[in-house]
Amino acid sequence: MRPVDFFNDIRKFCQTHADPAIVKKYQRYFRDNYDAWGIPHELVEKKVQQVTTIEGVNLNFVLETAPLLVRTGKYEETSIAIQLVRHFHKDWNRATFSAVGKWFEIGIHNWAHSDYISGELMPLFFKKQLIDYNSFEPWQTAANKFQRRAVPVSLIKPLKALACFDHYLEFIEPMMMDPEREVHQGLGWFLREAWKKQPIVVEDFLLKYKNTAPRLIFQYATEKMDTKRKAQFKREKTAGKR
Repeated sequence: MRPVDFFNDIRKFCQTHADPAIVKKYQRYFRDNYDAWGIPHELVEKKVQQVTTIEGVNLNFVLETAPLLVRTGKYEETSIAIQLVRHFHKDWNRATFSAVGKWFEIGIHNWAHSDYISGELMPLFFKKQLIDYNSFEPWQTAANKFQRRAVPVSLIKPLKALACFDHYLEFIEPMMMDPEREVHQGLGWFLREAWKKQPIVVEDFLLKYKNTAPRLIFQYATEKMDTKRKAQFKREKTAGKR
């Protein structure tokens, strides 16, 4: 089977099972860039399981086909690409990480796929010792805001295995003034999880930015704090608004 035939088979599956009512149901979770067929998650998973049994479908074949799926912008087709790559995780190498990173350039345009990649694929790359936090350095200044968002979100699961994560805080520090809302959410989410492990360390970090960094970061980062602790991160009245 050629990659284009594989792609066409998946496209036919999507067209056959499309449901506008499901699209309408989930549209509210996306401000923009939600172009979906409307297929139940269980059916997508069954399709992935089915196509992975086809002779000749392996990691290299999937990586060759994935850009065809990701480039369409259709929600389920990108989700299938992510699931297919995950299925063959035992065969990953360093080049696999680079291949996944290139998807952001061609078709990762919503928070859900960014977080799916960050939460499902990246922890496995860490576990297999194919990457470390420095591998995300080029992502910090990527043109795609969802690739930048993926930096802090990808560090959340690895963070939980660390006794000390000062190097993670230092690494994300250049991103604290990023202009995009989706990146602010990702940073705040990471900092909230880090705070659960070492409150004082994270609070000291946040205090450095309380008058300059976007407020949405603090909204997420301080979500689990009590009122008294949250109060210390209010912007000083003399500081400029952002």
